Amino acid sequence: MTSQVSSPAEQADGTVVGEQRKPGGAKDVRRLDRVIIRFAGDSGDGMQLTGDRFTSETASFGNDLSTLPNFPAEIRAPAGTLPGVSSFQLHFADHDILTPGDAPNVLVAMNPAALKANIGDLPRGAEIIVNTDEFTKRALQKVGYAASPLEDGSLDGYSLHTVPLTSLTVEALKEFDLSRKEAERSKNMFALGLLSWMYHRPTEGTEKFLQTKFAKKPHIAAANIAAFRAGWNFGETTEEFAVSYEVAPAAKAFPVGTYRNISGNLALAYGLVTASRQADLPLFLGSYPITPASDILHELSKHKNFGVRTFQAEDEIAGIGAALGAAFGGSLAVTTTSGPGVALKSETIGLAVSLELPLLVVDIQRGGPSTGLPTKTEQADLLQAMFGRNGEAPVPVIAPQTPGDCFDAALEAARIALTYRTPVFLLSDGYLANGSEPWRIPDLDELPDLRVQFASGPNHTLEDGTEVFWPYKRDPQTLARPWAVPGTPGLEHRIGGIEKQDGTGNISYDPANHDFMVRTRQAKIDGIAVPDIEVDDPHGAKTLVLGWGSTYGPITAAVRRLRAAGESIAQAHLRHLNPFPRNLGAVLGRYDRVVVPEMNLGQLATLIRAKYLVDAHSYNQVNGMPFKAEQLAAALKEAIDD
Repeated sequence: MTSQVSSPAEQADGTVVGEQRKPGGAKDVRRLDRVIIRFAGDSGDGMQLTGDRFTSETASFGNDLSTLPNFPAEIRAPAGTLPGVSSFQLHFADHDILTPGDAPNVLVAMNPAALKANIGDLPRGAEIIVNTDEFTKRALQKVGYAASPLEDGSLDGYSLHTVPLTSLTVEALKEFDLSRKEAERSKNMFALGLLSWMYHRPTEGTEKFLQTKFAKKPHIAAANIAAFRAGWNFGETTEEFAVSYEVAPAAKAFPVGTYRNISGNLALAYGLVTASRQADLPLFLGSYPITPASDILHELSKHKNFGVRTFQAEDEIAGIGAALGAAFGGSLAVTTTSGPGVALKSETIGLAVSLELPLLVVDIQRGGPSTGLPTKTEQADLLQAMFGRNGEAPVPVIAPQTPGDCFDAALEAARIALTYRTPVFLLSDGYLANGSEPWRIPDLDELPDLRVQFASGPNHTLEDGTEVFWPYKRDPQTLARPWAVPGTPGLEHRIGGIEKQDGTGNISYDPANHDFMVRTRQAKIDGIAVPDIEVDDPHGAKTLVLGWGSTYGPITAAVRRLRAAGESIAQAHLRHLNPFPRNLGAVLGRYDRVVVPEMNLGQLATLIRAKYLVDAHSYNQVNGMPFKAEQLAAALKEAIDD
C-alpha cells in the first residue's frame, strides 16, 4: 500500500480532539489524535495476520504508525496456554510517532490466556474486547483463573466488551460448505472487521488481499471476506459499541513523497537489491534459515529478475562459504543470520578479512546466549561483531535505527564493503526486523553510485621493467586492494587464510611483514570515511543520552517527553560503531554526564569507556522487549537530577 502525504511531540496518552454526533440516532464518532491497539490470542488464531492487515490499511489511510509483533518461539505452542500467546501491537496517529506505544488503549483478547498475559500492560479505562466463546471452565483453569474475570469484578476498571466472536463467525458462514472447525478459523477476520469499523479503516485492500491469498481456494477466500464484512456490520448494528473513532491522516508528519508501510527485514532486502543495481553487480545471498533473519531469504528469492541468486545452504558455515566464494567471483555477496549463526560463521569472516573481499554479514540480533529467545529482541551481539574472531581481524560495524532505515543501512554497508574491500557487519534486531513504519520510496537520483572498477591488467612494474599484477597493491586513499575477477587473463593470484606478503600476495611467515599487514588492515578500517555524529541539543544541556540501533525510537520519545516537561537533555545516535565518527570524542567531552541505554548489559558503554575514557553510565534491559518511552524518561530524569 502506498499513499501520498505532504510535510508534536509523542504524547503519553491518546487525546480526544473532537466529537461528532450524527443525526437520526446514528452512532457517535469521536476523533482521537492517536490509538494503541493490541491483538492477542493463541498462536494459531492469526493475530499476526490480523495485525498486519490492520497496519496495511492504516498505512494506506495515511497515519503515522509503528508496530510490535510478539509471538512464541514454538511453531505451535500448546493451545490456550500462556506460553502460546501471540500478540501484535499497533500505534497509529495523526502526528509523528516513534514507538509502538507503552500501553495499549484497546486489547482484543481471543481467549483467557491472551487476557491474562496482557492485562498487566493496560491502563485503567482501556477498552477490552473479549471472545466470550473461549472463556470455558477448562480454558480458565488452564491459565490459573479460579473464576471468570468477566464475572468476578476484576475488570470493573476497564471498558469491557463481551463478544461471542467464534459463534458469530460460525453463524455468518453457515451458508458456506465448511466444517465448524474451518469456519472458526475465520474469527480473526471477524475481529478485524469489527476493529476496522471502530476506527474507520479502509476495507478494499483487505478484501483484495484475501482474494489473492486464497486464489487457489476461492471458497475459503469468500468465507474470510464474509467473516470480515460480518465483523464490520456487527459493529455498525450492535448496541455493544455506541461510539466509533477517527484518527486523521498524519498530513504534516512527513516530507512530500510516495509512502508505503514497510518492515525492517523487507526494507533491508530492498536495500540489498538496490545496492546491487547501483553497483551494477549481481547479488548473491548464501544463507541458512534462522529466526528472525529468514524473511530476508524469503524476500530475496522472489527477485531473480533483478539478478538476485539465493542459496539456502545446509548450514551456517556453508552459507557464508558460498557467499565468500561469490565475492571472489565478482558478486555483491551477502550472508544473513542471527547471533548463533554469527558464532558459526566467525572463521569464514576472519578469512574474508584476510582475503580483503567485500562481504555483507547481516546479523538480525535476538535474545541469547545459545538458542536463547529466538522470537524476542536484543542488541547483545555488538562485542561479538567487534571482536568475535581469532587474531586481529577488524570489521566495520553499522546499525540501522528504524525499520525503514534498514534500507539506507544496507546501502551504506554495501558502500563500505565495496569501497574498502572488507566484510561489513550490519546489526539489525528482531524489533526492527518484524516492526513496521511508513517509508518514503526514494527517487532514483537520490541513490548513491556504488559502481566499482575490477582490476583489468598489470598494476606494478618490477625493477627489470616487467609489468605484473600484484593482488595486494593498495589504493593510497582507501588502502583497498584490487578486486580481480577469476578468469581475467594475466591476473592469476593466490588466495587463502595464511598470511600474505605485502603487495605480491605470496605466502609469508616473515614477522615484520605480518606486523605490517596487521597494522595495515586495522588502518584501512580506521580510515573508513563515515559522517560526523549529529547532536540534538537545543538548550545547551549538561546530560547527553547516546544510543545505537533500535533504541532510537524509545530514546527519542523519552527525550521529547522530558523536553515537553521543561527538562534540558541532549541526544545523539550512532549508526557507525566501527569506526566511530571522528568527532565522537569531542562530542562526549562536552557533557557532564553521558547515559547509554542498551538492550544488553552495557556493550557500547564498555567500548566508549575504553576508547574515550568517558564515565559513560549504562541503562540496560535484557527482557526480550524494547524499551518503553516512559521507563526511559524516568531513568533519564534521574540522570539529569543526579
